[in-house]
Amino acid sequence: MSKVMEKVKEEFLAVLPPTIYFFIALHIVGLVRSLMTRGTGLPPFSTTSILVAALILGKSVLIADMLPFIYLLVSAVIHYLERLYDFSREAGGIVAGNEKLLAEIVWPHFWAVQLLLLVLIATYCTMHELARLIGKDRMLRIFFGPMPLPQVGTPS
Repeated sequence: MSKVMEKVKEEFLAVLPPTIYFFIALHIVGLVRSLMTRGTGLPPFSTTSILVAALILGKSVLIADMLPFIYLLVSAVIHYLERLYDFSREAGGIVAGNEKLLAEIVWPHFWAVQLLLLVLIATYCTMHELARLIGKDRMLRIFFGPMPLPQVGTPS
């Protein structure tokens, strides 16, 4: 296999776990957001936009490993830009959409989603660091399989 293909495979395997985690986590956030805005006419997250956000957050894990603040900052920017896109389509332009967004956004809902993202991101960072410290195999046994019985030494 060429060195380029090996590097692509390595990058893909490195970005896959955080992307899957954030894909699931952002669907949870989308569901919560949809429940909070029920009756307001705001469209829920689409799976495509969630996938793009998950890929961005997954890649940010590789760029800024173990800096939850950066993850939260990236997620806040994505969250705001997603809302800006919706309002810009309604208002007919980005500037008008931003003005409409700032005038009509329900800030408690925005911050509730950001708090949920903070918890999900902190959970990811904690689990990632725990896996790094105790090892992938032991982590999988602890959380997804039975722990082996302690070995009893033979008497001397």
